[in-house]
Amino acid sequence: MSGFDVVGFGALNVDKLFRVNRLAKAEEESFIEDTAEACGGSAANTAVGLARLGCKVGFIGKVGCDREGDLLINDFVKEGVDTAGIIRAASGKSGSVLGFVDKKGARALYIDPGVNSTIASDEVNSRYVARAQFLHLTSFVGDTSFQTQKKLLDTIPDSVKVSFDPGALYARKGYAALEPILKKTYLLMPNAIELELLTGKLDYCQGADLMVGRGCKLVAVKLGKDGCYVTDGRERHLIEPFKVKVVDTTGAGDAFCAGFLYGLIKGKGLAECGRLGNFVASRSAMAMGARAGLPYEKDLVTV
Repeated sequence: MSGFDVVGFGALNVDKLFRVNRLAKAEEESFIEDTAEACGGSAANTAVGLARLGCKVGFIGKVGCDREGDLLINDFVKEGVDTAGIIRAASGKSGSVLGFVDKKGARALYIDPGVNSTIASDEVNSRYVARAQFLHLTSFVGDTSFQTQKKLLDTIPDSVKVSFDPGALYARKGYAALEPILKKTYLLMPNAIELELLTGKLDYCQGADLMVGRGCKLVAVKLGKDGCYVTDGRERHLIEPFKVKVVDTTGAGDAFCAGFLYGLIKGKGLAECGRLGNFVASRSAMAMGARAGLPYEKDLVTV
């Protein structure tokens, strides 16, 4: 098998997005202004972002033999992401997400994981990852797939660097549950809330330093409208965001991961990687859905 710059391993979902006048709370009502359907999944969005930037990308995931599974695989093929690592389940449905987005781009998501939760270790070929530069991990709802991710890390060579975006689902598990992954993580990319859940530190600078002390080589903290904070324990950079008109923040964090990883693959410095992450995230937030606004390599001339 030829080598990849990055292999992603995470959930594959069809996002069913609803633009609403506001996000309703319990016992409240809102109304829908527009709807859209798009392919998603955190690691999958990052994979597409990297492919658009010219990287060689593969993916490990699972879909059903249904319309949604066809959509997810065909979209990867269209974007240039290798699909040889994707499992097609004989029974069960593909994952989906109901997303509600308000006029300011804030969102609420409801996940129906489907067969994403059933990836077994014997379904994953470690040789598919063995020649990759990075293995990028994101969260699953189900424990079976989480355990499979941990077991995979025991079978791949040290030359494969682990990139980890825990998301809220995994961050809520706490450090102890995630330790088998975090101890092998080269690049950790949480947002500030997730980092607090992992470290107990309200100050993201202290939290990032703690994770470096625990073995992560690089920590990039996603700060949304405040940009990002990146450190390797020696360098520390708070990097301003790009000012854009926000349409939808769905997938902006995944887009950041794509930009940051692209920078590392191209040998950029820590601050430049953070700036690239901010740029790709800003372009993602300018369009509805996680992937529509993702830039191409030619667009980076404006960075």
